[in-house]
Amino acid sequence: MKKTLFLFIFFASNLLFSQLILEEINLPKIINETSGLEYHDDHLITFNDSGNDPVLFYLNLKGEIIKTRIIENTKNNDWEDIAMDDDYLYVADMGNNYDTRDNLSIIKIPKNQNSDSFELINFSYPEQKLFNYRKLSIFDAEGLISIDDYLLIFTKNRLKKITDIYRLPKTPGTYNAIKIGSLETESIITGADFDKNNNLLALTSTISFNEYYLLIIENFSIKKKDNYNIKMYEIPVGKTQIEGIKIINSSTFWLTSEHEKKGDPKLFKLKI
Repeated sequence: MKKTLFLFIFFASNLLFSQLILEEINLPKIINETSGLEYHDDHLITFNDSGNDPVLFYLNLKGEIIKTRIIENTKNNDWEDIAMDDDYLYVADMGNNYDTRDNLSIIKIPKNQNSDSFELINFSYPEQKLFNYRKLSIFDAEGLISIDDYLLIFTKNRLKKITDIYRLPKTPGTYNAIKIGSLETESIITGADFDKNNNLLALTSTISFNEYYLLIIENFSIKKKDNYNIKMYEIPVGKTQIEGIKIINSSTFWLTSEHEKKGDPKLFKLKI
C-alpha cells in the first residue's frame, strides 16, 4: 500500500499572549529532572530522565509524592515522555541527544499499580543509517502520545527545528517506526499530550532553551491529510526546562519543569 506523508504548515504569526499561570508549585527535589506527565486515578505521574532510576512518581495536585513505583528489571537510559490508554502506561525511553543510541524503546506498563510486569516495544528509525555523534541531532525525541491503536512519536529535530511524526503499534516487539508526516514548528519539541475527546494535540517546545512554548493543534487526527493551523503560546515562566505536559481541558494544562540553576522543579497550571 502506498504510504503518504502528511505535511503540516506552521505560521509564526500565530504567537499569542493571552496565557496565565494559575498555579506554581514547588516539587520535591528528588524529581528535579521531571520529564513527561500523565494523570490517572486523581494522581499526576512523572519520572526523571537520562540515567536516573526506573521509578514512576505519583503526585497529588499539591505536588506531593503519594507513591513511588519502581519498574524492576528495566533501565532508565533516557526516559522522556509518557502516554496512556485504557489499560497501559507507555514510557518512552527514546532520548537520543546526539543520534548515537541504537536501543530505543517504549516500556509498556499496566496501569494497575500492584503489577510489577512490563513489556518492550523496541524500535528504530529506518532513515537513520549512521550513529555517529551529531550535535544538531535529527533522531532525538521527547514527545509521545497514544491515539487509537497506535503510539505517535514527535521527534526533537535540532537541525531543522521541525518535528517528524513516527507511528508505532502498541504490541510488544521490534519495529521500524513509520514516518507519517512532519510539523513545521520552527521550534524543538520537548513534550506532547493528546486529548481524544476533543482531538486536541498539545506540544511543548523551545527555540534556544531560554524560553518555552505551548503549541496547540485542534482536530488532530492520524488520518487527516489537510494542513493544520498551529497556535503558539509563550509559557510565561522565564528561563526553565519544560518537558512534561498534561491537558486538563481545551484551555488549561499541567506542565512540569526541571530545576533551573539548582532551584526547585515546578508544577504549573497554565491557562490560555
